Amino acid sequence: MYKKLTLTFLLISSFSTLHAGYMLKESTRTKSKIDRMPKNKIADMKNIPQDPAYYADQIKPFAKSKQKELDEKFNEKYFKPWSLTSLDIPEKDFGWEIRFITKKPIYRAKGSIIRASIYNQWIANANYDNIDSKKYKAITVRRTDVKSLPTSSAFFRDPKKTGEGFPFDYNQNSALHINIPLYISHFSKDKKWAFVRASYSFGWVKTSDLALVSNDFIKTFKNDNYAMVIKDNLRLYNDTKDISIVKIGALFPISDDQKYLVASRDAKGRAHIEKVTVSNPNIIAKKPLPFTAKNVGMLAKEFYGEPYGWGGSYDCRDCSATTRDFLGAFGIFLRRNSSKQAEDGNGISIEGLAKAKKKQKIIKDAEPFRSLLYVPGHVVLYLGEYKGEPVIMHTYWGIRKKDRTKLITARTIISSTEPGKERADIREESKLINTLKTIVNF
Repeated sequence: MYKKLTLTFLLISSFSTLHAGYMLKESTRTKSKIDRMPKNKIADMKNIPQDPAYYADQIKPFAKSKQKELDEKFNEKYFKPWSLTSLDIPEKDFGWEIRFITKKPIYRAKGSIIRASIYNQWIANANYDNIDSKKYKAITVRRTDVKSLPTSSAFFRDPKKTGEGFPFDYNQNSALHINIPLYISHFSKDKKWAFVRASYSFGWVKTSDLALVSNDFIKTFKNDNYAMVIKDNLRLYNDTKDISIVKIGALFPISDDQKYLVASRDAKGRAHIEKVTVSNPNIIAKKPLPFTAKNVGMLAKEFYGEPYGWGGSYDCRDCSATTRDFLGAFGIFLRRNSSKQAEDGNGISIEGLAKAKKKQKIIKDAEPFRSLLYVPGHVVLYLGEYKGEPVIMHTYWGIRKKDRTKLITARTIISSTEPGKERADIREESKLINTLKTIVNF
């Protein structure tokens, strides 16, 4: 009897050990109030094929050597924070958040004004007298928000005005994936926040969401053999503990034994490397992902229908996060916002062209699934043409109406460059085709 019990215990122990540790699994995003936003439909969403794979055969060959070159640049930019010896953010980019909250009233989501005594505490906590005093290297240990000021409090312009209020929280600067290298400038006075420079954005991150890296950690982690998630809204577990949501755009080094590496944080805030197994080998792929019709259609479909998440809020994306995370899997690096992304590729001006000529120029010069179309404040992915019309995929808040309000779509859609053209209440001058300025090619 004793031997049978011992054997049973050993079998259970072996099974538990085999399945313990870090694992990346298919999952879903937790629903939130972002899912309750209005989601109006337009004729394009019925009349134009809504599966990105429909357009995938229009892609043009992407030389492997060119893709390799772009991917090497991606890696260089991704890991740059670990090579910095001083903060390299231009001085002109500092201070906007203080001007924003002190020049005009700021509001809570329900419309009450935030008093100066409150926001002055946020400014004091930012400890800006100690900028660049730490010069630490770190890494994110979970997906995390990047804030404009060291507080979790949201602040808005007047919610009663069109285009203001929820979800446009001006304290939501960006969101960072797990495994993002960081340069720490300094900490807030309460030590709960770190001012960081990441590859594509900068701002305040919760100290508990990062860990300090050593030279040995960097040497092991930065191994020139990387994979990227190709299925959205995965979840990383340590045994049964939920560590983080993991979205497309997250990078994992590949270990010699073909597992994946992730950073963890110990009680003293130091980073350790953990090995990750995956529940399904098809949820992650070696970077850069080959630029094939099958791959572009498969990956683009993962973004379709996602709610509009300003600055990456609520584990969703805005327009520039969608383009960044899609192209990243193919080894193309993009920065945080639309204006920066317009500078990240080779620009072709289409400003001032008549509507018909602009469409012809887009179809002629843009590359399906690897060109962006840019207008200040918005950026879209060009998919190809349908019945002589350029077709785009974009995370779109809404379409300007004649009364200056917006018809809110609030998610990632596929449309023409004239979404809402069937409606008499849409403002002609504000249609995308009339405002688009640049084709951005890679």
